[in-house]
Amino acid sequence: MHQDKKRTKGGSVMRGLGAALLLMLPVLVFGQEAAAAPTPPNKGDVSWLMTSTVLVILMTIPGLALFYGGMVRSKNVLSLLMQVMIVFCLGVLLFAFYGYSVAFTGGETQYFGGFSRVFLSGLSTGTAGDSLVATFSKSTNIPELGFFCFQATFAAITPALIVGAFAERIKFSALLVFIIIWLTFAYYPIAHMVWFWSGPDAFTTLEAGNAANANAGFLWGKGALDFAGGTVVHINAGIAGLVGCLLVGKRIGYGQTALPPHNVPYVMIGSALLWVGWFGFNVGSNLEANGFATLVFTNTLLATAAATLAWMFGEWIFKGSPTMLGAASGAVAGLVAITPACGWVGPMGSIAIGAIAALICLWAVSALKRMLGYDDSLDVFGVHCVGGIVGAILTGVFNSPALGGTDVYDYVANAFPDPAAYNMGAHVISQLWGVGVTLVWSGLVSLVAYKLVDLTIGLRVTEEQEREGLDTVSHGERAYNG
Repeated sequence: MHQDKKRTKGGSVMRGLGAALLLMLPVLVFGQEAAAAPTPPNKGDVSWLMTSTVLVILMTIPGLALFYGGMVRSKNVLSLLMQVMIVFCLGVLLFAFYGYSVAFTGGETQYFGGFSRVFLSGLSTGTAGDSLVATFSKSTNIPELGFFCFQATFAAITPALIVGAFAERIKFSALLVFIIIWLTFAYYPIAHMVWFWSGPDAFTTLEAGNAANANAGFLWGKGALDFAGGTVVHINAGIAGLVGCLLVGKRIGYGQTALPPHNVPYVMIGSALLWVGWFGFNVGSNLEANGFATLVFTNTLLATAAATLAWMFGEWIFKGSPTMLGAASGAVAGLVAITPACGWVGPMGSIAIGAIAALICLWAVSALKRMLGYDDSLDVFGVHCVGGIVGAILTGVFNSPALGGTDVYDYVANAFPDPAAYNMGAHVISQLWGVGVTLVWSGLVSLVAYKLVDLTIGLRVTEEQEREGLDTVSHGERAYNG
């Protein structure tokens, strides 16, 4: 049993190589290169990888589309559905053209990958000579083509999250151009910095470990732990959404007239599909169908349930009524917060993270939003960015073995460190590195990208078009007739 646990420390960190070397270098992440003479993939791992990929597609279209579509007014619902679906397709293709290579191959720096996999060059298929990538267990590999597909869904859902921040008022053409720029200069570099490493088989000796670390992403080297995308996906998209809604401006009538969601049942169905699909998002990030994956599954389940209840009770106490919209938002907040932590904390830690994040996000989408006066239409910043920040920081807290966490694994010594040696302060500092770099990098890229688009195409539709609704103005359709 100990051996099984040792081998399956998905996303673990190389640690305990000596006081000078690794206080905590995260081995969490997906972007590894296969070791020499790799072993054939396990059929169960391959099956789970493909299943997880389908689940992430489900959480985007229709999950995110319905969740967002239900929260806007009826004259804009089709525009949101269209934006989510088209951005997802655009994200998948760009990832195949060059995004995968930039994010998940070694480059000249720790900030960007190389171009060896442009247009999926070298990703062979068939039973002989397949290109493989490492998982988080030594001498264990999966097909690189399957890994590409799984990661493509991450690269595609992340920009789709952004569209909720400036819903009901952005030009469709402007959105598409912005997404291309943002993916290229924000998402792919952040993914490389957080998730790229050489794989566990590279860590054989202290010297080999040093060489492997020099080739890893910048934030990986800083010790930032992100099991499934708290920084890469949610903080990254959330800060881009905030910058966008500030530059695009408020909706007509915001703060003066009610702008209620037109279909709360859509919101509930969408959040439920997000929850289901998120098991592929989080548990699939383990890359192996093993016992450790059950911990990730358990944490994803418990944190979301705790967050849903915490948001509901918080809303009930402070606003007077428990709403379906609030419960759905709480579920998403819990999913966001547990994403970076799901492979690092114990079940009770996941409950704490979910509940804490829900209450902080509830405050962010009500008090903070009102205090600062920005119009984040569907609370992308308040839920995804704030929830991602909370989850990322608390990962460093609840990763502690004293709080039921998994700690990290030393691949050179092939052993767990002494639980008493856990340095919570150092772990939290590493998490702050991930949070801070992502906020600054994505925020600056987003600002430049929006400005470029605004100067060339223009970001916002006219006042007349906004009053008519983007369904007919942008797409010539109506969601509801009669």
